[in-house]
Amino acid sequence: MAVTRTFSIIKPDATRRNLTGAVTKMLEDAGLRVVASKRIHMTREQAEGFYGVHRERPFFGELVDFMMSEPVVVQVLEGEDAVAKNREVMGATNPADAASGTIRKELALSIGENTVHGSDSEENAAIEIAFFFKPEEIVG
Repeated sequence: MAVTRTFSIIKPDATRRNLTGAVTKMLEDAGLRVVASKRIHMTREQAEGFYGVHRERPFFGELVDFMMSEPVVVQVLEGEDAVAKNREVMGATNPADAASGTIRKELALSIGENTVHGSDSEENAAIEIAFFFKPEEIVG
């Protein structure tokens, strides 16, 4: 397998509870390397743009408000088959369905406050990375 990159967000429920380091440790312990990271407070424009694919869904407004509610940590992760590895360590979207030892099983509060976001494909990873990072900010 090739070394690839993926995108991750440590969400407001996790930053509010000071879990940035715990989440990052779980990602690193799984073999992913953080090659770019920044803590930001998402603007409405950023949240609506990033989650625009969900614009017609009933939860869109609530999702945007949630992502603006506290700081988040956006990251570029690198490793062998990074998208799949990140999704494996994140666990199922619903923490009740997530496997033991995954980020969501161990740290998430609910399906809505599920601690992390991760890209679902290499194509989307590239789009999501470019949304928040300039090439020169990725230093892996």
